[in-house]
Amino acid sequence: MRQLVLALCVWMLGVVAALAQDRVWIQIEAQPSLREAEDALRGYANVLPDVAGFQLNARWYGIAMGPYDRADAELRLARLRVQGVIPTDSYLAEPARFIRQFWPIGANDLDPARGVITAQNAPAPTLEVAAETTEAPQPVIADETPQQARAAENILSRDEKRLLQTALAAEGFYNSTIDGLFGRGTRASMSAWQAANGFEETGVLTTLQRAALIRSYNSILDGLGLVQTTDFEAGISMKMPLEQIALKEYEPPFAHYEATGSEGISMSLISQEGSRARFQGLFNVLQTLDVVPTQGPRELSRNVFTITGIDGMRHTTVEVRYEDGVMKGFMLVWPNNDETRLRRVLQEMRSSFQTLPGALDPTIAVPDENQSIDLLAGLEIRQPRAEATGFYIDAAGTVLTATETLASCERVSLGDGIDADIVLADVDLGLAMLRPRRAITPIDYATFQAAVPRLRGEVAAAGFSYGGDLGAPTLTLGTIADLRGLNGEDTVKRLELLAEPGDSGGPIFDLGGAVLGLLRPAPEAAGQILPQNVRFALDTETIRDRLAAEGVAIREVSVPARMDPVEIAALADDITVLVQCW
Repeated sequence: MRQLVLALCVWMLGVVAALAQDRVWIQIEAQPSLREAEDALRGYANVLPDVAGFQLNARWYGIAMGPYDRADAELRLARLRVQGVIPTDSYLAEPARFIRQFWPIGANDLDPARGVITAQNAPAPTLEVAAETTEAPQPVIADETPQQARAAENILSRDEKRLLQTALAAEGFYNSTIDGLFGRGTRASMSAWQAANGFEETGVLTTLQRAALIRSYNSILDGLGLVQTTDFEAGISMKMPLEQIALKEYEPPFAHYEATGSEGISMSLISQEGSRARFQGLFNVLQTLDVVPTQGPRELSRNVFTITGIDGMRHTTVEVRYEDGVMKGFMLVWPNNDETRLRRVLQEMRSSFQTLPGALDPTIAVPDENQSIDLLAGLEIRQPRAEATGFYIDAAGTVLTATETLASCERVSLGDGIDADIVLADVDLGLAMLRPRRAITPIDYATFQAAVPRLRGEVAAAGFSYGGDLGAPTLTLGTIADLRGLNGEDTVKRLELLAEPGDSGGPIFDLGGAVLGLLRPAPEAAGQILPQNVRFALDTETIRDRLAAEGVAIREVSVPARMDPVEIAALADDITVLVQCW
C-alpha cells in the first residue's frame, strides 16, 4: 500500500508539472501602480474573457488573459491583435513571470493544478474556428475568399497598411516607399510572400495571412516583452522590454532600469528641467559615462541630441529632446552582437515615445554615505587612462604637451571634453602638438622668453597636479639648477622643482610670466634613483625650431620682466589646459 501511495504521488506530481509546463498567458499590458492596473482591468473585463491581474515586480502590475495551452494562446493572440482588441505588442508570458495574483480578488490562477483554458472548454471565439483533420488536430482560423480578404483589407487604417508594407520589407519582399498605398509593387510583394509561404498567389492577404506576416515580423521581439510603459515620476511613456529590465531606482536626471534577463539589456529614462545651456551641458556630460563607449557618432542640434557609443561589448544609444524648458529621453544599453533586433527595438521605442507634464523631482533621490565623485546619478563616470597638462600657443587653441601622456590613446580631449587631434609627436624631444576638432578661442596664449634665463633664477610650473579634480591649475615654485641637462644636453634646462605627474607637459614661467619651456615627465635613469626635485624642461629655442619646421610660429619676448605671483597664477589659469588620454 505504501508503494502504491508513493507511485500515485509521483504520478500526480508529473501531471501537475506537465500542466504547469503547458500553461501560458497572453500579457496585454503593464501599469506602474495597482490602482491604474485595476482601472485598466475593469475595462478589459468588459470585452475579454479570462482576464487576470498579476504583480510583476516591486513596482509593475501586469494584465493578462489565460491560462491557455500554447497552441491555442498563439491563435488567440494573432486573432485579437488583428481585431485590434489588444495592443499589437501583446505577447505570450510564462507563469514564472508573475509574483502573485491580485485580480479577480481571491483567485489563484498561478496554481499549477488549475489547468488551462483550451479551445474545447473556452467560450466561443469571435472568429470561426475549425479543427483540421490531421494526426495532431489543432484549432485554426478559417481563411477567407479573395473577395472577403479584399473587404477586410479595405477597412484597415493607413497605419495598419504601412505596418504590412514594413513587415513585407523586413521579410525581403518589398523595397519601395512605405506609404500605406497598395499599388503594383505592394501587390507583387504580397504575391511573392504568399508563394514563399505556401499560400495561393492572389496579391491580397487574408486576415490569417496578415496575422502570420505580422507575427513573423514581430517574432524578432520575442522574449523582450516590449510593452507600452508609463513612468509617471519621469513623465515618459514608451515601449520598454519589461521581460529583460526592471525599475531599480531614481537618480535624477535618470530613472534606472537594471538588467533582469539573460540578454544583458539595461536602460535609463532621462527627465530634467533646465535651460538650453543645461541641455547642451547634458550632451557633454553623458559622453563621460563609462556606459557610453567613446566610438560612435554624436549629433547636437537646437532641440535634439543623439549619442551612439559602440565597443566590443555593447551598443549604447542616447536620444534626448528639449521642449519648453524640459529635456526628456532615454539611454538604451544593448549587447553588441544583436544589431538587427536593436534597430527594430529602437524603431518601436522612438515611435511610441510620449511625454507627460513634469520632470523628475531632483530631490527624489536620498543621498547616502557611499556617494563618489566617480559616479554621476548612480552611473560610473569613465576615467581617462592618463591625465597631464598642456598650454595654448596661439589664438586658434593649438596646444603643446608631452608625448608620454599620449601613449596608447584611442582619443585625446582638452578641458571640458573637446576632442583634439595629435598633429605632431616628436618622441625624441618629448614634444607633442594638439589641435582641437572644433573651434575654440582661449582667453590667452603663451609668450615665450627668448632671452637666456638667469642661473638659480626662480621659476613657476603651472599644471593640473591632481588631474581634473581641482578644476584649475596649481602653481609650483622652483629654481633653474642648470641651463643644460645632466649629460650636457642643450635642449633642456635642469630644474629644482617638486612637481606631480599631472604637471607634465605644462608651461614653466619666469617671474615675468614668459614661458621658459615645457615641463618633461620625471626622469628615469637606468640603475639610478634621482632626487625627487630633479626635473627638466624642454627649452624655448628647441621648441621654436621644432615648430618652425612644421610652419608654426610662436610669440616671443626678449626682455625679462616681473609680475606678482598672483598675476602669474591668473595667467596660468588662462593659458593652461587639462589634457586627457582615453
